[in-house]
Amino acid sequence: MIRDAWRKIKGGGASSTGERTGLKPENLVWVFGTARTGSSWLSAMMGEMGGYSRWHEPLVGHLFGNLYYVRAGHRSEDEHFILGARYRELWLGTVRDFVLDSAAARFPEVTGGRYLIVKEPQGSMGAPLLMEALPESRMILLVRDPRDVVASNLDAHKKDTWTADLMRKGGKQKPPSLAESSPDAFVKGQARRYMRDVGNAKLAYDAHRGRKVLIKYEDLRADTLGTMKRIYVGLEIPVDEGELARSVEKHSWENIPEEEKGEGKFHRKAEPGGWREDLTPEQVEIVERVAGPLLGELYPVRSTA
Repeated sequence: MIRDAWRKIKGGGASSTGERTGLKPENLVWVFGTARTGSSWLSAMMGEMGGYSRWHEPLVGHLFGNLYYVRAGHRSEDEHFILGARYRELWLGTVRDFVLDSAAARFPEVTGGRYLIVKEPQGSMGAPLLMEALPESRMILLVRDPRDVVASNLDAHKKDTWTADLMRKGGKQKPPSLAESSPDAFVKGQARRYMRDVGNAKLAYDAHRGRKVLIKYEDLRADTLGTMKRIYVGLEIPVDEGELARSVEKHSWENIPEEEKGEGKFHRKAEPGGWREDLTPEQVEIVERVAGPLLGELYPVRSTA
């Protein structure tokens, strides 16, 4: 087989990477979902704990996911396509090596047995490929009501907000955004992005046979400590409950300075259901129509009968 030939070339194949670097694939903890779901907050709480490191948005999922699903998905059966179906085992092994080697180079302490929290909401479109290449890895699927996600992104992409500040720090000027010129079109685009990112992450979650847990942002806000405990139980990672409680307290919404919270700020509301105030009825209809399949699956309406 192609994979057997590749193993001879590599001197042991994909599994040799972990042996070569000392990094155990099962010590990678992926956080998938989409932007504005609370992944920064969650990964900060986990990264605060002793024995953990945090990889902040490597975008490796976007690198491979955009190419595979967006740019050239129609060429999956083309033998000339670099990610073609016939050579799937070969290039999945390469993806595996690439991730493990990159992680080991950036976080050498992880090779000693620490866990590496990989915050990858922006690369969630590639989650199915990453989890297939690294089936031993642990996975957190973090979801949030798409209406709140879209409302948060709508605020973030307006003029003179925290996203503009980030671009200025990088020496760039934020270009005009649809959030200002055509907000309904922006809302539709963000709803489609939610379907792409969370949809692919959910596919990866459903297919993953390793340790995994699905967490809702709303539950994380309502009972942060209890939900965090559920994460560690689901991932089968031992945790010091006292240390966990201290990390939760340190990163609580209440402990964020007031001047760092509010409209246009990175820390905006943290209020589930705030979309009712933030979106017009037309925009709500757009999100519910575009993201309806996932909204219905993840947030089913409970009958009052």
